[in-house]
Amino acid sequence: MPRSTPRKSRGRSRNARPMPVMNEIEFARLGGGEIAYIKVLTGKQARAMFPAVEGLPRGVNLFSLHGADGTPIALTDTIQAAVGHAMDDELAIASLH
Repeated sequence: MPRSTPRKSRGRSRNARPMPVMNEIEFARLGGGEIAYIKVLTGKQARAMFPAVEGLPRGVNLFSLHGADGTPIALTDTIQAAVGHAMDDELAIASLH
C-alpha cells in the first residue's frame, strides 16, 4: 500500500557537504581556556593520569575535568564536584560523544 505521508530522509542527502574536521591543535585553540569537558575514569585510568595523587580508591569511577586541549585540571569523586570546579573556574562544559 502507498504511504499517505512523505518519508523523512534519514542520514545525509546526496548533496550534503562533509562536516569539517579539526586537527588536535585547532581543537585545543577552540577552547582558549574557556571550554572544558568531563571524563569518567576507572581507578586504574585515574592512577595513570594523575600519578601524584595517592590513595585513589579501587573499584569506583572517578571524574576528571580537562581543558579543551586535554590538559587534566581536576580529579573528583562525583560529577557534581567536577561541574562545580568548572563553574568556579568559569569554564563552559562541552558535551562529548
